[in-house]
Amino acid sequence: MDADDDRIAPDLAHALARAVDQVEPRAALRARVLTSVAGAAAPARPTTSARVLPAWFASAALVAIAAGLAIYAAQLRSRVVTLENQLREAILRADASTAQLAEVRRTVADAQSRVAVLTAPDLSRAELAGQPVAPRASARAFLSPSRGLVFTATNLPALPAGRVYQLWVLAPQPVSAGLVRPDANGGVNVLLGAPPSLEAPVAVAVTIEPDGGVPLPTGDKYLVGAIVNR
Repeated sequence: MDADDDRIAPDLAHALARAVDQVEPRAALRARVLTSVAGAAAPARPTTSARVLPAWFASAALVAIAAGLAIYAAQLRSRVVTLENQLREAILRADASTAQLAEVRRTVADAQSRVAVLTAPDLSRAELAGQPVAPRASARAFLSPSRGLVFTATNLPALPAGRVYQLWVLAPQPVSAGLVRPDANGGVNVLLGAPPSLEAPVAVAVTIEPDGGVPLPTGDKYLVGAIVNR
């Protein structure tokens, strides 16, 4: 195709366009075409699934965080329970140690008091023999008017209900030195305070009396022994 052909082509296109009748398109067709063109030119809107996806990720993250916090809280509760148990055991051990220490202190104090009586310069003693109501019984009394009285006995009969053994120092009138209860084997080993107003003690006796004791002897004599200086 030469230069003349290039000039003829546009003229031919214009002639062809004028060769057909010009028809005005219907309004509905025109609107559909324009809408189609506008839709093709407009940017694509995000779909519903595209909008929901970030929200789903956020919800999943919140669920994961909540689950992690629940697990951590459960672990903390378990740890707290363990620590509370350990604390309770430590307190019990401390209480037991305190009780044992107090018992040791009481034992030491009792032993020291007994030694003080047995080494007192004013010490006297009595060997007590069982009387007809308790022939197998025997006892010893170590008396210091300034420091106290150590009394030991064996084979005393079991006490009836509502009764108690009462220890007396005769000086020369009976003075109560205290109440004693034998163990299951009939034994007694006690430290008592020194009876008041002991002028010249001559003997020690044990009687059975109503529970709580009496001011003066009323019951049977179970043990009697004279006091001798050491």
